[in-house]
Amino acid sequence: MGLFGISRAAVSQHLKVLRESGFASVRVDGPRRIYAIDAAPLQEVDAWLERFRDFWRQRLDALATEVARGKRKRGPL
Repeated sequence: MGLFGISRAAVSQHLKVLRESGFASVRVDGPRRIYAIDAAPLQEVDAWLERFRDFWRQRLDALATEVARGKRKRGPL
């Protein structure tokens, strides 16, 4: 296992998926492969998600309020 609790093979597979889906590019530098994130596809995803943000923000804020109320009623554990 590596530093983040994930094997090198798993990291390699994740990077391959990112590269093949257009979210990352790679260049070879001797024995190393240097990866870079391509922001354009991520901006497309962000624009698509924007439609849902207000809907979920309001509901998640309401949930946070209810959780806080419940904690105040229960008191410290």
